[in-house]
Amino acid sequence: MGEPTGPYLSLQPTTEGAPELLLQRVPEQKRVKNRMHLDLRTKDLDAEVGRAVAVGAVIVTNEPIAEHGWRWYVLADPDGNEFCVLQPPDDD
Repeated sequence: MGEPTGPYLSLQPTTEGAPELLLQRVPEQKRVKNRMHLDLRTKDLDAEVGRAVAVGAVIVTNEPIAEHGWRWYVLADPDGNEFCVLQPPDDD
């Protein structure tokens, strides 16, 4: 487990290839935000977003969001739960 940084806590895998989970504390009640929001990291943003859409996800953002070298889309599963698919900067 990583050290908390502000509202974030990173759960680091101990097994090679296992997913990392980043938890974020939010002040809103459930009616405003999902209590669990997944950020899925990938090297090929367009391919992974396409794969998610092919199995039932809906793209919430029209264009990718970009911040500090990261690019991502917000998507929603068939029940409306939002998640993000992120592409890290090339040097990450």
